[in-house]
Amino acid sequence: MAELSDANKRFVDGAKSCGIDVEIRVMADSTRTAEDAARACGCTVERIVKSLVFQGARSGKPYLLLVSGPNRVNEKGVAATIGEPLARPDADFVRETTGYAIGGIPPLAHKTPLATYMDGDLLAFETVWAAAGTPKAVFEVSPATLRDAAGAEVIDVTGG
Repeated sequence: MAELSDANKRFVDGAKSCGIDVEIRVMADSTRTAEDAARACGCTVERIVKSLVFQGARSGKPYLLLVSGPNRVNEKGVAATIGEPLARPDADFVRETTGYAIGGIPPLAHKTPLATYMDGDLLAFETVWAAAGTPKAVFEVSPATLRDAAGAEVIDVTGG
């Protein structure tokens, strides 16, 4: 197995503080996109968790959406659920807020606590795969465990 990076080790420690032990798999190829991750993990793209950071358009507050791989976020629908319009932050905001670069953002254990919302579609699976701090590192977890550890509210991210 490849050596874990500092970001991977920081995530493992953060996940423990959220109440879960994770086993990171560092892949030979990138897992930056949901499709790449599904190929690397040998699973369907529906079982890949995309960790998407948004910013409140009025408050500037960071929000994290945990979304099933093929699903697209209905920003207006999610905005109605959370109570304010969403904006897409730049890469610097994402790194500063989470402590991780886009493409490797894990679903929990961030530098700043994030209001977290989870795509209900993920709960259909026994396990899902998510980024573990870098674009080549992933971990497998039950979606219920992930929901609880991340303190995520389950919502419909695709509907209105």
